[in-house]
Amino acid sequence: MKIEEEIKQSKFRDIYQKVAVNILFTSNWLMGRQQDFFKLFGITTQQFNILRILRGQHPSAISGVEIKSRMIDRNSDISRLLDRLLKKDLISKSQSENDKRAANVSITQKGLDLLHALDEKFIEAERGHFAGLSEAEALQLSQLLDKARG
Repeated sequence: MKIEEEIKQSKFRDIYQKVAVNILFTSNWLMGRQQDFFKLFGITTQQFNILRILRGQHPSAISGVEIKSRMIDRNSDISRLLDRLLKKDLISKSQSENDKRAANVSITQKGLDLLHALDEKFIEAERGHFAGLSEAEALQLSQLLDKARG
């Protein structure tokens, strides 16, 4: 459906305003779908992002600051997110030997198992969100978004 129909607005100041509105609308649309998907597994999109970052580091541990720097949503409250993942036994924390105020975070086997269970289903869901695009169009869209960010 066209953005004009989605938001019931027929006029934009110019094409750049239209593209900005379309990107924001599409971002929120995608986030909503992802939230619904992850809710089935008892986690949030931000928690999933953290678990994937930690799986990439596994078996090494990294600091909360490093995790935050790699997140898609960098405005997240990393301490709160880590505490919730800790309560679910999906991560473990240990005190940093270099900085006693910092913690090293690593993914647990339970966290790895959850990601393994999610992997194929998430890939299918992501493909489904963009089923209207060919691979070439998806590649072009990704490249255009990269270009827009400079």
